[in-house]
Amino acid sequence: MSPVLAIIATTSADLPSAQELSSQLNLPCLGVASPSEINEVPQVLACGEQLQLCATGRKAPGPVSVDFVGGALAHRRKYGGGKAQPVAKAVGLRPGFYPRVLDATAGLGRDAFVLATLGCEVKMLERNPVVRLLLQDGLRRLQEAATADPELAAIAGLLSLADDIAPAADWLAQQAEESWPVVYLDPMFPTRGKSAKVKKEMVAFHHLVGEDLDADDLLEPALRACYYRTVVKRPKLAPYLADKKPMLSFEGKSGRFDIYTKHGVPG
Repeated sequence: MSPVLAIIATTSADLPSAQELSSQLNLPCLGVASPSEINEVPQVLACGEQLQLCATGRKAPGPVSVDFVGGALAHRRKYGGGKAQPVAKAVGLRPGFYPRVLDATAGLGRDAFVLATLGCEVKMLERNPVVRLLLQDGLRRLQEAATADPELAAIAGLLSLADDIAPAADWLAQQAEESWPVVYLDPMFPTRGKSAKVKKEMVAFHHLVGEDLDADDLLEPALRACYYRTVVKRPKLAPYLADKKPMLSFEGKSGRFDIYTKHGVPG
């Protein structure tokens, strides 16, 4: 079977890093190349100033990377609405209460980053090895930028990635009961029909990660591990996780937050 992913270097200076990554992931390295010129595989990881997941071919959409310093997340950090954002309300954030959060399905780390910008300490879990590498690269560049920016330094100090690559359900099951104030779940949900609007550049990411067919297995260990609440982010019309009705639900712009409470949050 042909590989669905390969490694490339953006420049000759990046070739040693690409070869090291090729060995680490046991994937072919195609040398110095442009994604638009590649037809052998549908996706590549491009090693350059930042690590990027790219679809290949002439008409491929733009790359996917984790950028905690610039781009959309920088705009959201500055103008996103602060504590009024739906994800902040969902985890129970309020003046004087900035809960420690376990993001058990981190993906590209966007919600984790937003919560860290608002003062929550967030640990991310991610089982997909390629997505983990994108997160690690994003954290590396955040830490580099933090040396010259006190605001970014404060955020970088609150955001971390767990070393484990174990499935989140297994990782949660190993945690002490009620050891995490908030557990946050945002499992991948299958896209359906014309109503599923996925940005073109995210097609490569969805193709790589696929659906979280074991998502229902997350809820029980999450509820055991959390102290205050477990928050599940879902598409607006998606069924409840594990068919378990939450105590509270409310809608954001792009989805729904189902909240399973155990103890009332302070204040």
